[in-house]
Amino acid sequence: MRYGVTAWTALPLVLALAVPGAAWAQTAAEVQPAPADQSSPAGPQPLAVSEQEIAFTADRVDYDSDNEVVTAAGQVRINRQGTFVAADQVRWDRRSGEVIATGNVVVVQPQGDRLISERVVLDDALRDATVENLLVVLESGGRLAADRATRTGNVTTLDNAVYSPCRIDNEAGCPRRPSWRILAARVRYDQAAERIRFERGRFELFGITLPLLPVFSLGTSTGGEGYSGFLLPELRYSRRLGGELSLPYHLRLGPNRDVTVTPHLYTSVNPAIEGRYRELNSLGAFSLGAFVTYGDRSSYDDSRTNRGLRAYFEGNGKFQFTPLWSLTGQLRAATDKDVARFYDLNRDDRYRSFLDLERIDLDSYLSIAGWAFQGVRQNDVQSTIPFALPAIDARVRLTDPVFGGRVELQANSLAVFRREGQDSQRAFAGARWDLRRLTNFGQEILLTGYARGDIYHSDENEFTSAAIYRGEEGWRGRGIAAAAAEIRWPLTGELLGGIQRLTPRAQLVVTPPTANISLPNEDSRSVDLEDSNLFALNRFPGYDRWEDGSRITYGLDWTLDRPGWAVSSNIGQSYRLNRDAQIFPNGTGLTDRWSDFVGRTRIKVGRFVDLTHRFRLDKDNLAFRRNEVDLTVGTTETYARIDYLRLNRNIEGPVEDLRDKEELRLAGRWKFHRFWSVFGATVLDLTNSDEDPLTIADGINAVRHRLSLDYEDDCLSFGISWRRDYERLGDRAEGSTFSFRLSLKGLSR
Repeated sequence: MRYGVTAWTALPLVLALAVPGAAWAQTAAEVQPAPADQSSPAGPQPLAVSEQEIAFTADRVDYDSDNEVVTAAGQVRINRQGTFVAADQVRWDRRSGEVIATGNVVVVQPQGDRLISERVVLDDALRDATVENLLVVLESGGRLAADRATRTGNVTTLDNAVYSPCRIDNEAGCPRRPSWRILAARVRYDQAAERIRFERGRFELFGITLPLLPVFSLGTSTGGEGYSGFLLPELRYSRRLGGELSLPYHLRLGPNRDVTVTPHLYTSVNPAIEGRYRELNSLGAFSLGAFVTYGDRSSYDDSRTNRGLRAYFEGNGKFQFTPLWSLTGQLRAATDKDVARFYDLNRDDRYRSFLDLERIDLDSYLSIAGWAFQGVRQNDVQSTIPFALPAIDARVRLTDPVFGGRVELQANSLAVFRREGQDSQRAFAGARWDLRRLTNFGQEILLTGYARGDIYHSDENEFTSAAIYRGEEGWRGRGIAAAAAEIRWPLTGELLGGIQRLTPRAQLVVTPPTANISLPNEDSRSVDLEDSNLFALNRFPGYDRWEDGSRITYGLDWTLDRPGWAVSSNIGQSYRLNRDAQIFPNGTGLTDRWSDFVGRTRIKVGRFVDLTHRFRLDKDNLAFRRNEVDLTVGTTETYARIDYLRLNRNIEGPVEDLRDKEELRLAGRWKFHRFWSVFGATVLDLTNSDEDPLTIADGINAVRHRLSLDYEDDCLSFGISWRRDYERLGDRAEGSTFSFRLSLKGLSR
């Protein structure tokens, strides 16, 4: 029978441990304890535990009044000020103040760490201790084992210790060697600082022992605050850079700020330094980074020597000033075109920097932004690349309905400048009215009205080579008006044990002739008919071009949902009612009165198969003008992916934004063991000169290959990867890059 020891036999222990000396004498006189060595079980009663009391339970308590020794035996549980002790037996000696716990001893500290041993010697406050054959289970999940340990306050010192965050048994409960561990002659664990200091340590990885620094320390915190110190190095080899060693150092400036400085050492080029600063404050968060080196800034031309400082800068952040107002920013810039690609920082062909001040509430939106761009392609001329300042967009949605519909007002302004080339400015104000109704027969009717007035100004238009983008110099204006009506009729029923939904759609758009070619085109260049914009009021992107003329658009949506798999598909076409000349470039699918057919089909079989096919079929011969297939087969651990895209639009003229291309991407991952997997990917350029006269490909050109072998378990991950790039940086050929990555889980900075 188990007892809660709170009666007269327990009171001496409670008061003695709480207030030694005087408290014990007073209790002994008043309570008159039982004779020495006499056992007295007590009935369970609740114990109110103050800060100076110890609450405990046990199967049996023996009190020796002559020697002033209390012994609790049988599933002993003690709790004082958050420190919990469980043992088979606890013996307290009042004279020495020593508490000895034996048999399956577990001591749980307030921070969550657990000390496990067969014998633990504690003081009467249950804080300081001496332990033989100790196991410490840290709150972060790591484990410390030692031959002997002493604990004083928040500091535990261990002799002949080993540390590892790995599990020491498998799922079947059988012992296993951890993937990695650290052995040391002495370990000092500071629980308050959440830091482990190792002296004369050795690192063991898969049973292979590697030397370490004479003294080093690790963090154990899981709160994300971090510590200052070196992070794990990274090793790589590439044809351009040779061998590379990166050794990051993390400097914690505060609970909300840190800096990481990473020296990069190369065998074939000069060293580099990389830094990143991060901060989280009451307004938001931001990050600033830079990569700096010294070398040849030839920018795709090895024949010209131009040595100097080479750098790449980046930053981003967002500040929330009030629940409505916020500022978002991004910075990306480089001293020359190929520094980022040469040092394998990124492979982008342009950099975008912006600041955007926004105000957002339920019925209004305001954006005041500025944009700057840097081109890093071989033929980019930076002086002709625009920057936009300011770009203002304001929208207000009226709360009260107008003729039963919702009205949204919009004002927009954009100024585009170039150091050498055409400058243009635009401003407009417009209103849109939308009404949605459902009939008694289930049809959905959408009515839209749109009106807008634009004003433009441009100069130096002759510097724009494409006439369809140039417009006319000086001040220009136009008015836009449109009305649209769309009907959808969803029809549902059963099919193949599932539910199908068939939705015919038809739309009529009426708009008068609108000025377009006389106005500059900055944001409506990349136009193409797709399933996503088939029923749009204006199928041009942006605002500089407006699709005038009346048209009818019709299509069909179909979905089938069954347990385990689903299919969705749509197809549509439009017909222009007027015969006026159109402003769409040839090959966009919108030039003639009848448009091309566009659609999309998606098939999902559980989470194992996901197939999406997008297409545009020529209206005359049903040839594929756009053929895009995305297929994924497998699970999250083992899968194969195929992405194919062919744009065969035969667009005429110098329209760089609408070049044809054909590309195939293959990727796959095979998890052939519980912890091991292999990944491979390739990108092939299938474009030839018949499809794109500007391409240098001959029909099948490799762009990039990648292969990696990866290992990951509960406390360790590493990978060996190879990447082959076939793109060239001017006269400098790309080549192979080998990387080794190692990540030890359970370590904090």
